Amino acid sequence: MKLAIFIATIFAAFGGAAHAQDDVHIREATKAEAEAFSERVFAGPPGRKLYACFVRRYDADHLARHPKQKVASMKLLMSAEYDSEVKDLRYSFRLGFKYRHRSGDFDSSGSCSHAVFEDSGNEVRFGCGVDCEGGGIGVALSKDDKSAIVRLERVRVWQNNKPDDDAEQSLVGGADDRIFRLDRVDNGECASLVTDRKELAALRHK
Repeated sequence: MKLAIFIATIFAAFGGAAHAQDDVHIREATKAEAEAFSERVFAGPPGRKLYACFVRRYDADHLARHPKQKVASMKLLMSAEYDSEVKDLRYSFRLGFKYRHRSGDFDSSGSCSHAVFEDSGNEVRFGCGVDCEGGGIGVALSKDDKSAIVRLERVRVWQNNKPDDDAEQSLVGGADDRIFRLDRVDNGECASLVTDRKELAALRHK
């Protein structure tokens, strides 16, 4: 049963990416591997509440070299919170971005599975998904841990933080929008992705 749930989570998180890349197989990381990856993402050992912020603002030169890229800037806030019932960390993500040729702020959020590996390589990542078949993202780290590598096929997003049907859309990975490299920055730079005042205060003190 646990294996079935895990497989379902991975497929939801990657939004069907396994169909597009049949040569990519996912295996669950061991507990030790998962803990090591978590420490890399959050730049330290487990705590009650952890955050990691990654940002990229694409300059004119980059966009000129990638004319099909739709995204002009992106922020990713990863969080982990200890759950006393399951006695383990629960992971989640919040994604914010601006389109290149559209106005407004767009965002998405959801939960993340424990770390998984791509069998064809050594890359470990979180598989993160949006509820109700909303697609999702994969989050890995660069070798020096200074950047997050975000992969997506499709993820449900909302405009100006309005989670309703009228504002609901999807960011679909195209020729230049499947892989994003975001730089690790101070957690305060992801404050715009947080709406709860207590959590915002906690984020700014991390």
